[in-house]
Amino acid sequence: MGETTRRELYFFNLYRVFEAFVFAGLVFSPIAVDWVQVTHPRLGQAVVLGYITLSLALLAATSRMYAKPGFWIGTALCLDILAASLVHVSLVGASTAVPILLIVNVGAAALLLPLRQSLVLAALAALGIIVPPILTDTLGITRGRTGTEAALFGVAYLALALLGHYLGRHVRETEALAEQRGADLLNLEQINDLIIQRMKTGVLLVDDANRILRINESAWRLIGTPAPSERDLGSVAAELSRRLYHWRTSGRTDQSAVALAADVPEVIPRFTRLAPNDDSHVLIFLDDTSLLSRRAEELTLTSLGRLSASIAHEIRNPLAAIRYSAQLLAESPELNEEDARLVEIINNHCTRANDVVENILQLSRRERSRPESIDVNAWVLAFVDDYRQGNDLGADQLRAITQNRRIEAMVDPQHLQQVVWNLVQNALRYGRQPSEPARVAVVARLATDRGPPLIEVIDRGPGIPPRVAAQIFEPFYTTHEFGTGLGLYLAKQMTESSQATLEYVPVAGGGACFRITLSPVATLATRSGARPA
Repeated sequence: MGETTRRELYFFNLYRVFEAFVFAGLVFSPIAVDWVQVTHPRLGQAVVLGYITLSLALLAATSRMYAKPGFWIGTALCLDILAASLVHVSLVGASTAVPILLIVNVGAAALLLPLRQSLVLAALAALGIIVPPILTDTLGITRGRTGTEAALFGVAYLALALLGHYLGRHVRETEALAEQRGADLLNLEQINDLIIQRMKTGVLLVDDANRILRINESAWRLIGTPAPSERDLGSVAAELSRRLYHWRTSGRTDQSAVALAADVPEVIPRFTRLAPNDDSHVLIFLDDTSLLSRRAEELTLTSLGRLSASIAHEIRNPLAAIRYSAQLLAESPELNEEDARLVEIINNHCTRANDVVENILQLSRRERSRPESIDVNAWVLAFVDDYRQGNDLGADQLRAITQNRRIEAMVDPQHLQQVVWNLVQNALRYGRQPSEPARVAVVARLATDRGPPLIEVIDRGPGIPPRVAAQIFEPFYTTHEFGTGLGLYLAKQMTESSQATLEYVPVAGGGACFRITLSPVATLATRSGARPA
């Protein structure tokens, strides 16, 4: 129930008390109203006393009516109709006073109740006013009352019920719209506050007394994380206060970078008025120079990536010609052993250069990620089966380890296929002890009982030294003579494009683990162990 309806219900009950005392004035003080004659004093007095008691009780219980307003309003209006009808019977000369007072009750109920209930109660009110005059005229008990006049009041009640209902519906719709707009504005204000708080750019609002009125998290860190009680700009950031004073007096901004506290990045302050004609409030923006440098570096890397892709594309044709010529030269019967060795070196390095070109082109034309929900257990089992069928493992071992509970994740299956294929290839090639077959496992599990889904490629080889592990995801870094250094870099880029992460985790007792942390679809509540496939 809206606040407007609550107020209407309260005033409805308050009016009933007023109405009861008006009836009491008519019944108990006939001398004061010389045009009123009480024909049935005991009936009228008993009804009025009971009506006053019940109206006061309803007023006191207004707050309890909010749970079931329709029931209480209907019951109270029936009480009003009964009391008005009985008072109407006991009076002569007040043929219009009582029906007029009841008009307000019918109209108020129509504002608060559904249309059907409003019309039923209006019809009851009409009968309560029409029946007593007809009975009294028929029985010859009293004079001065006409059924026609009462019938007109009945028609007025029905019309008022219709009008009141449509007016009340309009008021409720307007109130609901206002509440919705208010909630939207509140949500928008909260969103704006959250955005400002999470902005990388520092934002401060300062008044003409140099006091900080608002500050976001970035600005708070960039000025040295002062205490919340410190609001004087000159105390927390003297250099910023000096530049603000210089801007206010001269209108010019110092564009040089400055560190506003110890061990914080340098910033470039910008100043602007909160409103065009408001000189008392100033917005200060603190641009972190490290972020600007990072953005410039990202733009540079993007440009270099496009340039590298163009160069790689131009290299492919000459490289293919060199490799084809070397292969033809290797087939010559007059080639001696020393020349054959040189041709083999040419072929090996052509293969390596071609791998680099293919990786660069793959990185540049990589399709946008299209994540979808997958069953991680089923995907791992299918991947291992496909790999075994498409590759001769020999003495090497490759197995899948899954959990006997459903694990769902959001990921691009094609990107995941390429990443895990690359990781398994590396594990089978490098993750083996000398003169021993490789033992590789692809594991599907949850990080914790309610943690994100994981896919791990684990081998039992010599592992990766910490110094090397810190650089394995960098482009063109490799420890193998014929490696390109782009495999793990591409794998990491693909996982990140699917909102996943790829990391290297050392294995206790020897070996290496490459862990892919996926985005979960839903939180699963059952716990179970793993089973080897």
